Amino acid sequence: MPPNDLRRRHLAARATAPTYPEVGATAAAALPAGYSWLRRRVHLGHGPAVLERAGAYVLGWGAQLGSGFGVYPPAEPAAPGATVLLRLALPGLRLPRLVIPCRVVWTVEAPDRIGFAYGTLPGHPECGEESFTVSMDADGEVWFEVAAFSRLASWYARLGRPVALALQHLAIERYLRAVARAAATA
Repeated sequence: MPPNDLRRRHLAARATAPTYPEVGATAAAALPAGYSWLRRRVHLGHGPAVLERAGAYVLGWGAQLGSGFGVYPPAEPAAPGATVLLRLALPGLRLPRLVIPCRVVWTVEAPDRIGFAYGTLPGHPECGEESFTVSMDADGEVWFEVAAFSRLASWYARLGRPVALALQHLAIERYLRAVARAAATA
């Protein structure tokens, strides 16, 4: 997609509001009713250095970039209120390239927890929120967790429901692997 088209779509997305009322709900332990829920986590290692390394990777959109997504605008860390376009090319096809608008709804940078969540904007194939959090427990073990609540929103996602759900699960597994790889590198 030409840069001018991305800029235009990004500006349009910035002028919209999230497509669901429970903005920020992934920050709580209980996810809202009326959605499909997904929560997956992977062990990353032990100690503050692993937490810091993985947390910086996550805040820098590493889970998405390491999973094959493009992020526009590039090189901006996750910050509350930031609007991004995730870009995904479907395997084996040059076109169409999905452009998925999202807004960062919260971030956390605490001594034992680093991460963020983004919510869907109009044009996203789903409606809901997804969080990406690295945390360290009392024993110093470091974990990466993805939590999501969502409903299919676009006609093409609803039409291909089994494929859309499989793609969501695949993306989350790829997020987990990408962050685990980054945490393992010294």
